[in-house]
Amino acid sequence: MDTWPPCPAPFNLAHHVIAASARRLPHKIALQVVRQSGAERWSYARLEAAVRGCGTGLLRMGLQPGDRVLMRVGNGVAFPVLFLGAIAAGLVPVPTSVALTGAEITRMAGVVGPALIVADGGADVALPDPLPCPVITAAEVLAMEALPPCDWAMGDPDRLAYAVFTSGTSGRAMAVGHAHRAIWARGMMHQGWEGLSEGDRLLHAGAMNWTYTLGTGLMDPWTVGATALVPAAGVPVEALGLLLKRFDATIFAAAPGVVRQMLRGPLPPLPKLRHALVAGEAMPAALADDWRAKTGTDVHEALGMSECSTFVSGSPARPAPRGAAGYPQAGRRVTVLDAADGAGVLAVHRSDPGLMLGYLGDDAATAARYRGDWFVTGDIVQQAADGAITYLGRLDEMMNAGGYRVSPLDVEAAFAGVAEVAVTEVEVKPGVKVIAGFYAGAADEAALQARSEAALARWKQPRLWMAVDALPRSANNKLNRRALQALYAERAARDPS
Repeated sequence: MDTWPPCPAPFNLAHHVIAASARRLPHKIALQVVRQSGAERWSYARLEAAVRGCGTGLLRMGLQPGDRVLMRVGNGVAFPVLFLGAIAAGLVPVPTSVALTGAEITRMAGVVGPALIVADGGADVALPDPLPCPVITAAEVLAMEALPPCDWAMGDPDRLAYAVFTSGTSGRAMAVGHAHRAIWARGMMHQGWEGLSEGDRLLHAGAMNWTYTLGTGLMDPWTVGATALVPAAGVPVEALGLLLKRFDATIFAAAPGVVRQMLRGPLPPLPKLRHALVAGEAMPAALADDWRAKTGTDVHEALGMSECSTFVSGSPARPAPRGAAGYPQAGRRVTVLDAADGAGVLAVHRSDPGLMLGYLGDDAATAARYRGDWFVTGDIVQQAADGAITYLGRLDEMMNAGGYRVSPLDVEAAFAGVAEVAVTEVEVKPGVKVIAGFYAGAADEAALQARSEAALARWKQPRLWMAVDALPRSANNKLNRRALQALYAERAARDPS
């Protein structure tokens, strides 16, 4: 097994991300916030100056090392400046989606206990009620660029650096605390998944508060001296193809749902694009085939989670077999627990430097995720003889039909190219659950049932169908099966027949 060297000490995450590249490549473009009308460009030298100026400004406000800064900031330069500036000064940023409601952000603030909130201007960005601390604007953060640079707060790589909230699609959103060493662990992804080098221009289609975007879209490119391209707030999915072409993107990263939307329309030729990266939810094999056919480039999937980023992936150097997510990245220690019928639960060893410190304020929930030295991910997978891992679904999303364990992804794959379908178990009467199919768009239920009978074993076939305006997804475009179950329960209560 390959090993990954230990994180150096003393250490600071923000210093690791930006300092070396700013020293070597001060005039190179580090960040472009792109839109159809043009782009906002920031060099490495300017980005570092803004980050360290932000650190100075936050400390001058009286914040102390370890204080938490709640971020209510959308896609824009202020986001990475604040995130890295806080860490540079020894503070703990907590990014959140600007789409959260007042009730949601109030609960999260109660978990985090912020000493400062930074928010985009405008009444549409909800704040905790009551306010637990002072609030400043993103514009005020950007104005700190003119301040003298703060010293890098170097220290133990195991200390808390930042926190992120889980998506909440499998239950209540949890605050995941990550150490400074988390960025060191991401070095295993640079070639184990991303195929990333200094000459790349990586465009990520996600919101900056998502750990996938934050890591793959921003911090990884800057760590190696590449250029990060981020669509401005409000850029529609339909424009991404033209942005990839116009700004000479060499790598594209997104959730599979975004890829699906892009492929509904024509894409321009993309001569500079080398490959695409997907994560956040499983990539159906048929969708990957469609991407390759229409772009002429490969797409590499990764399995990961807020608690440990990615650890299983395909890569340009070692593509995954069709239908599989990939292989454990070199340096990772992963295993499959409770393997039965060829499937088991994916687990990561507690020694992995990318693994979280724990859930903030919930030691019991943290302890519950471990079995001995193994962090249990909750992902059900199959592992082939050559080590390739195929994702089957979440443990809490697996369905039981007549005693058979059924993966929702296995059922949904039968409808690829026919309709957008999601399946989950619903309770039709007390103690009785069946597989239900939900479909969006102008699909024909009779045709879906016929496809089900032709492509799926009897126990895998949905027993009922329900049309929806759109499949419910989180702010990070993850399918929300709990919302489907709630939708069924709501409709069943209105119409018991």
